Amino acid sequence: MIKTISASEFCHRVFDGTHATPKPVSEGRPLVTSKNIVGGRLDLGDVYNISQSDYEEIQRRSYVSQWDVLFSMIGSVGEVYLERNPHIEYAIKNVGVFSCLDEQRAKWLYYFLKSPIAKRIIKNQMSGAVQKFLGLGTLRAFPIPEIVSDRLPGIELLHNLDAKIELNNRNNAELEGMAKLLYDYWFVQFDFPMTAAQAAALGKPHLTGHPYRASGGKMIYNETLKRDIPEGWTVGTLNDICQSARDSVDPVNVDPDTPYVGLEHVPRRQFFLDAWESAASVKSLKSRFIKGDVLFGKLRPYFHKVVRVEMEGICTSELLVLRPRHLKFEALLGSVVFSDQFVESTSKQWGGAQMPRADWSRMKAFQLPLPPDALLKDFNAFVLPLWKLGGANNQQNQELTQLRDWLLPMLMNGQVTVGTHER
Repeated sequence: MIKTISASEFCHRVFDGTHATPKPVSEGRPLVTSKNIVGGRLDLGDVYNISQSDYEEIQRRSYVSQWDVLFSMIGSVGEVYLERNPHIEYAIKNVGVFSCLDEQRAKWLYYFLKSPIAKRIIKNQMSGAVQKFLGLGTLRAFPIPEIVSDRLPGIELLHNLDAKIELNNRNNAELEGMAKLLYDYWFVQFDFPMTAAQAAALGKPHLTGHPYRASGGKMIYNETLKRDIPEGWTVGTLNDICQSARDSVDPVNVDPDTPYVGLEHVPRRQFFLDAWESAASVKSLKSRFIKGDVLFGKLRPYFHKVVRVEMEGICTSELLVLRPRHLKFEALLGSVVFSDQFVESTSKQWGGAQMPRADWSRMKAFQLPLPPDALLKDFNAFVLPLWKLGGANNQQNQELTQLRDWLLPMLMNGQVTVGTHER
């Protein structure tokens, strides 16, 4: 039996973030709260910013350092994040901090807090009838097993698995950025590559391949959109490029290994799906989706939850399943639904007084400029391989996560060990 000591003894310091509510500002320092700690990482998709003076005030009491472990104290109690970075730009609120200031101790603590043993302790010690929380005193007294040296190689293996997952996530962020940038250039700024015919029409054949609008490509004012669009383009609606697929399915009739996607699995306006679970635990009727569909959060707080799927599966009925009407619209659909213009438009068109939600009958009227088929084909050729690679990265992440979660309790309990080999 491993001896345990309190977190106050194990750590350099145990503290929490501010209890105040600083005023949000448009530009400033991020304020991280418990809801931003998700699945072992910081999700800053909907974090709000605070002023420099409020940031400095919080830092005097609650500054985060490299090799600190952040702990969600309220709401989703028990979510943890290991801060590996030496430079921290955020402040914290409603977040507990196990400050280790030591890499080895921080990793040991982090993986213990993710283990089933720690999860049971957290569950038994939570307070609150409506919203669960864990107080600072409980965190300071939390029992932590003393480090066992022969289990450290296993902890390092877990860390390496997480490092690979994080690398895949960073690569996906780059792929997403490339796809978004291309959409902005081609479909917002209209600086797609000028064709030879377009360049010849201008009497400037040497401009073939140059940015269309920036090179003087002909623009026509469109009364519907109230803006200039390139000559030869038309105006369409979301309904022209996709449909709302409503293929309800009973999970009882689905292979239990089929991927299931709930609102909790969908990231905040990212192209790629972070995680999913098996359909084995799902009981009620759900919606079927196929590769190339876009899942869009129906409920008002979740309009920013949008993802494109690179597989087949079922999802919660709180997600709209948007399906391209034609293969030529595959890349365009995903890009449009992720755009700021579309999300802002949808957020103003919800229906329902008690629980506002997205309404397809209104969403489908969203207007957009449509290019010739040749440009759609080129856009697909650039963007779809990026999404395919991102989907492969996330499939690998899912497998690595399952391996890590399978190994974690056995490594912490000493049921398996990882040997070290010297040359």
